[in-house]
Amino acid sequence: MALEKRFLDILQKSKYQDEDYAILNELATHIRKRILEVVSKNGGHLSPTLGAVELIIGMHCVFDSPNDPFIFDVSHQAYAHKLLTNRWDCFDSLRQTDGISGFTRPQESPYDYFIAGHSSTSLSLGVGAAKAIALNKDSKVPVVLIGDGAMSAGLAYEALNELGDRKYPLVIILNDNEMSIAQPIGAISKYLSQIIAGKFVQNIKNKIGNIINKMPNASYLAKRFEESLKLITPGMLFEELGLEYIGPIDGHNLKEIINTLKIAKDMQKPVVIHAQTLKGKGYSIAEGCLEQWHGVSPFNLQNGLTLSNSANLSPTQVFANTLLDLAKEDSKVVGITAAMPSGTGLDLLIQNFPERFWDVAIAEAHATTQASALAKEGFKPFVAIYSTFLQRAFDQLIHDVGIMKTPVKFAIDRAGIVGEDGETHQGAFDISYLNLIPNFTIFAPRDNATLKEALYFAKDFNGGPCAFRYPRKAFKLESGIILPTPFKLGKLEILQTSPSDILFIGYGNGVGKALNCAKILKEKYTKECAVVDLRFAKPLDENSLLDLAKAYKQWFVFSDSSKIGGIGDILNSFLQKHHLQISLTSFEYEDFFIPHGKVEEIESKLGLDEKSILTKILNRKN
Repeated sequence: MALEKRFLDILQKSKYQDEDYAILNELATHIRKRILEVVSKNGGHLSPTLGAVELIIGMHCVFDSPNDPFIFDVSHQAYAHKLLTNRWDCFDSLRQTDGISGFTRPQESPYDYFIAGHSSTSLSLGVGAAKAIALNKDSKVPVVLIGDGAMSAGLAYEALNELGDRKYPLVIILNDNEMSIAQPIGAISKYLSQIIAGKFVQNIKNKIGNIINKMPNASYLAKRFEESLKLITPGMLFEELGLEYIGPIDGHNLKEIINTLKIAKDMQKPVVIHAQTLKGKGYSIAEGCLEQWHGVSPFNLQNGLTLSNSANLSPTQVFANTLLDLAKEDSKVVGITAAMPSGTGLDLLIQNFPERFWDVAIAEAHATTQASALAKEGFKPFVAIYSTFLQRAFDQLIHDVGIMKTPVKFAIDRAGIVGEDGETHQGAFDISYLNLIPNFTIFAPRDNATLKEALYFAKDFNGGPCAFRYPRKAFKLESGIILPTPFKLGKLEILQTSPSDILFIGYGNGVGKALNCAKILKEKYTKECAVVDLRFAKPLDENSLLDLAKAYKQWFVFSDSSKIGGIGDILNSFLQKHHLQISLTSFEYEDFFIPHGKVEEIESKLGLDEKSILTKILNRKN
């Protein structure tokens, strides 16, 4: 059933009475119920978006979307915005294949200004939009909704620094829920969580200001009073940067939100509205909770229990347990993550060794550079970051790690297709962007057992930085099917030979898919092939590959990565270098961003499921 017309009509009002606010509060309850119904079935971001409902209703009451750009940081808190902009009926398809995205997406709706799946981009986008509006001599006002977790990334301050100087009209709503994804990190986050009643502070400011204005030397006294007041209010940081500051306000009080937004809009200046909210509001089980309710799998709405519980350990859990064992044995083992301690498994290490394992907040570049210094000082730093987020530290990977050749160990979680989070989160590019950096060693485990071996190898590897990748969910190859062997620098592993000239080369999670295809090929089509676990993308095992090229003339590459710069390209370069006449076909991702949906469904749409791959192999002309 579509959103009721009375709710949509009330959003168009210019003035509100008490009875109108009652209807708006009913709307907030209505929206929360819809979010809970869908997210409990589909999974998705929950506590951030529940906490932002009233703020988003207020934005739609005061500003003219899509004329006024609505810019959401990360946009995982924007579900209420989707429900208010013609997506109520299709909200059931949230994060499903061919359904609506879990983030704002301009291709999906004109009400979505920009795609946003990574943190801390909103203020830069807001400044850019404000500049364009000024150049066009328009009257539009951009509105940014940013969470306090996003304020731990440097990009936010680069934007604020320019905005405070140039003074473009821009309304910034700082959603302060006293937490980000996990426990808030850093002095700025603690600072933003001060509890000072906004009305109390504003009343003092106005009353004392009126008194001062009647006294001699009023301008001098007013200036000194203003400077002194900044020292006791949360707005000091923003006002020193040249922005107006209002708050803190109650981020769930619609009357206060709407009145404040109207004031900010009319000021025609850059204004920060500090709104304090409760993460998970409206669902008591998730209220105020930390990371476990930030993003969820499908769950029972009545008791909050996850619906799908696998008995097998995920790769992330294997990584965490193994690294904990290594940390107990070796005091030089340290670790860093960037705002994802639970997502990367590093929370287990932080609990056991808080002095040696750190969450540095949403600051991937900072995590990478400090790890290089730790390595230079003789420690063995493991940097655990998702593939899609490590992209944010690309310059530091080159300048601070690669050039220095420091033995930092990068544990790249969420490699390959991650599923429902879509194009901003797919782990497609880490092989491509790491391979081009000199001094890096790149390798990958094929299952949980070899993931343990990857950590043992990385811990004591001193030949420069190294990186190993593993998927979000289970490996395609179950542990125990093939006995694990230790990693040896630059050495591949032959898993099965064949009298035919067909060779399947698997890398990482692609090994399981290669073995599965080889098994079906033999059982169903009586065709045999050899299978190799490449293990190292850099350096390649050139001697073994040269031997394989003598026996096998048809090579098929299986890897969960981008085709451009991926394993196929790496092997093609090797073949060209040695002038080898080999037919090589790569089953990697083509040159486009991969949409959201269940992993199996997306692989099928891309023609990279086992059935599609076998059809291509069998139909291939020799």
